[in-house]
Amino acid sequence: MGVRFKEPYPRGRQFSHFSTPYPFPLFLQMKKFQRVFTVVPSIPEPLQPLQEIAQNLWFSWNKNAIKLFQRLDPVLWRETHHNPVLLLRSISQKRVDEMAKDEGFLAQIERVYVEFEQYVKTESSYEFHLEKPLDFQIAYFSAEYGLTDCLPIYSGGLGVLAGDFLKSASDLRLPVVAIGLLYKGGFFSQYIDESGWQTETYPEAEVDNLPISPVSDANGKQRNIELHLAGRSIIARIWMIQVGRIPLYLLDTDTPENSQEFKDITRHLYSGDRELRLRQEILLGKGGVRLLEELEIKPSVFHMNEGHAAFAALERIRGLIKSEGLSFKQAKDAVITQSVFTTHTPVPAGNDRFDRSLMEKYFHHYVQEIGISFDEFMALGRENPKDHKETFCMTVLALKLSCKANGVSELHSEVSRDMWKKVWPDLPLREIPITHITNGVHVPSWISIELSALYDRYLGLQWSEDPDQTKIWENVDNIPESELWRTHSRCREALVAFVRRKVRLQLLQKEAHKSEVKQADTLLDPKALTIGFARRFATYKRGDLLFSDPERLAKILNNEKFPVQIVFAGKAHPLDNQGKEIIRRIISFTKEKRFQGKIIFLEDYNMNIARFMVQGVDIWLNNPLPPLEACGTSGMKAAMNGAMNLSILDGWWCEGYKGDNGWSIGRGEKFEDRAYQDEVESRNIYNILEQEAVPLFYERGFDNIPRKWVSMMKNCLRTVCPNFNSHRMAQDYTRLFYLPSEEKWKVISRDSMSGVKDLSGWLGNVESKWNAIQINKISYEAEKSAIVGDNLGVQVEVFLKDLQADDVSIDLYHGRVDSKANFLDREFIHLTCGGSSENGNFVFSGEVPCLGTGKHGFTVRILPKHDNLISPYQTGLIVWG
Repeated sequence: MGVRFKEPYPRGRQFSHFSTPYPFPLFLQMKKFQRVFTVVPSIPEPLQPLQEIAQNLWFSWNKNAIKLFQRLDPVLWRETHHNPVLLLRSISQKRVDEMAKDEGFLAQIERVYVEFEQYVKTESSYEFHLEKPLDFQIAYFSAEYGLTDCLPIYSGGLGVLAGDFLKSASDLRLPVVAIGLLYKGGFFSQYIDESGWQTETYPEAEVDNLPISPVSDANGKQRNIELHLAGRSIIARIWMIQVGRIPLYLLDTDTPENSQEFKDITRHLYSGDRELRLRQEILLGKGGVRLLEELEIKPSVFHMNEGHAAFAALERIRGLIKSEGLSFKQAKDAVITQSVFTTHTPVPAGNDRFDRSLMEKYFHHYVQEIGISFDEFMALGRENPKDHKETFCMTVLALKLSCKANGVSELHSEVSRDMWKKVWPDLPLREIPITHITNGVHVPSWISIELSALYDRYLGLQWSEDPDQTKIWENVDNIPESELWRTHSRCREALVAFVRRKVRLQLLQKEAHKSEVKQADTLLDPKALTIGFARRFATYKRGDLLFSDPERLAKILNNEKFPVQIVFAGKAHPLDNQGKEIIRRIISFTKEKRFQGKIIFLEDYNMNIARFMVQGVDIWLNNPLPPLEACGTSGMKAAMNGAMNLSILDGWWCEGYKGDNGWSIGRGEKFEDRAYQDEVESRNIYNILEQEAVPLFYERGFDNIPRKWVSMMKNCLRTVCPNFNSHRMAQDYTRLFYLPSEEKWKVISRDSMSGVKDLSGWLGNVESKWNAIQINKISYEAEKSAIVGDNLGVQVEVFLKDLQADDVSIDLYHGRVDSKANFLDREFIHLTCGGSSENGNFVFSGEVPCLGTGKHGFTVRILPKHDNLISPYQTGLIVWG
């Protein structure tokens, strides 16, 4: 439960995330032999429950399970990157035999195992605020998952978010099954050379040493799927990671049947090679659907977490055509009803696009199989279907084949609507069907063990089970200020100790001089105000903004009475030389005398480094170029541990900032000149530190407690914890996306898909006649002015040709307008049909309430209407008048 693990590795023996259970020199010697085998300890019966617990990632967020493995062998636990499977395969037989006779340890095993069984064997499904528990499955597709330290099959925030979602889905008993890829080479391990330049290594996975299991048939043979890529067969094996109650299935192409180029599909995460990236996304989407079919899992809802998984929708279209005899259009309408989509990036480069030639190579046979032209196929991935020069975009494909779509913060949804408005050219920007469900974090995974004990005492045990309950967090006022402060101070001390050990290890790896290595033991001050900055080093995140005025920064850090220190961590993409240059620049500053010991860069950023940092810093700094930060969950984690956010008003902080729970850099101003923006916002950071944050931190009473600072900490916990956790996020997805989608799917899939055939037939009829719809007359009672309190009567005459009044929804779109008649806000009033006029028009009427003074306006909007249509916007049909 948010436990930090001490690093690095004291006995000179180190394990990579995927290493063998042998010291490095012996491993090199073994490589020379033709036959290699591993000797593992014999685990006696009393310790057998450890084997079962080790295979379920529940251990990673349960503090009692973590303590259990730490106690078994504390040093080896650290050396194996907190991997219980590798721990149990590497521990000495002598130690195993000792612990099997330790009555206290055996009693601890029994307690944890009882807790584990109670958790995983609970059979009830999610039922919160529902008339009956959920009785359908949700398939969750993601290219990466950040779950625990020993499974680096993620690159950053997207993966950690997906991992936190699965953990909350498990805690909430949501019927989720997850799909991903097993990257045996992971993303990459970062090494900073003497010049400060980032280099990358890719340690290979040894799956036997990981909490991953093969999925086998009744005869014990590992199950697999087969795909065809550009006319060539490919085999992918199926593996499973158990995430509490949630199965995460992973596909792996590193099999003897495949050629080397196909084995490489799942070697590394996010290849820069476009063709390899396309192959990965075909495997994730199409392969993921075939995996579900192979295991006879039949989800009612498919959630595509980012556009990487969008090919899943295409494969389901093909499957329905083949299994149900549907036409392409019928199958597409059915798949849309089942699909929901989350977009995560407002940066164009983060939305994959592929050239037509590459798409033809891999989808030529698919297009023939489903019975459409290749131009029609390409149109599915184009913002403008008629622009034959436009590339195929995965995000566009996902948007067009989903009934629900969301950004990951309120601001990000606004940015996304503007970014993808060409997909719906006839809709006003505010009506683009991309809503927001703000990200959240899995609270038990990120709260420090010290703070969790404090929460247990003063908030009750429910804070970790129901973190989205506001009433629980109102009780933070019950926590004595002295206890909260001292608890956080211990976390800062733990961070400083960790930094010293980590830097010492970095220096030893670089064969630094003994004197320099010795200095690592005195880095940072455990009592000084500590700022954290850790994230992916993309240029828009402005990792070096704090160094805009080095002289001023040096004065802030070297104030003898009020010292300040900064810890940096993060990776740049292997192909992002601009990001690497930012890292190099920061490294160069750390070597300057004025910053030595005050600014630290930790190499090879991972979940364990992140955990120490968010739990131990006092201020979390975030200064991206707005509005390019989609959400930014690291700041949530820091806030839940009592750190103050000092952030640009971007991503989640637009919703989280309340004025008394942290600081905003600026007020959301927009700039045209980037250099001027950097100057203004860096100056703002310095001003806040000098005039507000630093003085407040060091304003102490007789007991040396900064009570005003602690008051801000409590405000932060009270406002952030109940609103930005992944339990709330998962429940939002259930309420707003999964339930409506499943309800419609249940209706249209009955009786051999008769519902979808009816819906598709109706849509075809409406589409063929839509262009003939005309708004012939609009009349209203007061053409110039009205009085507050009046109801303005409006009547609309519409020609529908051969369509009926029940086929359309006619609304008044009204609100305040500016001098150019642009809407400042808007509401809808549904008009009712009162019959037809003498000339064959249908007459619709309604009233606009006049609730406030000023200039108002309205317009008429016509959309298609059908009981089984989740969103009328998915048709692309609309008439304004």
